[in-house]
Amino acid sequence: MPTVRSMCAIGQRGQLGLNGVLPWEGNPDPVYKADVENFFRTTRGHVLMAGARTIGAVPDFAARHMTLVELHSNMDPEETLARFKGRVVFIGGGPPVWDVYARFIQHWDITRLPYDGEADRWFNPDWLLAAASVAKHES
Repeated sequence: MPTVRSMCAIGQRGQLGLNGVLPWEGNPDPVYKADVENFFRTTRGHVLMAGARTIGAVPDFAARHMTLVELHSNMDPEETLARFKGRVVFIGGGPPVWDVYARFIQHWDITRLPYDGEADRWFNPDWLLAAASVAKHES
């Protein structure tokens, strides 16, 4: 299996999304720009697996330096991850993807941004415990 990680930004109360985008999308404040730059710097050279909307949002300059895998509900997570043995795989995308892949994520890199506005998607703390509960049952 690969090393499986996830990197995301959340608002002050765990906000993840609003109307299909990041709630702070387009905010010119340096803290938001730095977060995006850090994401592309950290994922460079690795695999990014995510849903269609997230994969579609990766700009060409970044896509050239990573392997992109668009996830679909008919894909078996273990088989999909096994294709990248020895690589670092980042699972991106939000609740539907993390509901399926959280149990495989070994490292969460979460940035808490100063956003405290509206959202319709939220970070679920249970995702952080999913891998631990799988490991406990496997031992």
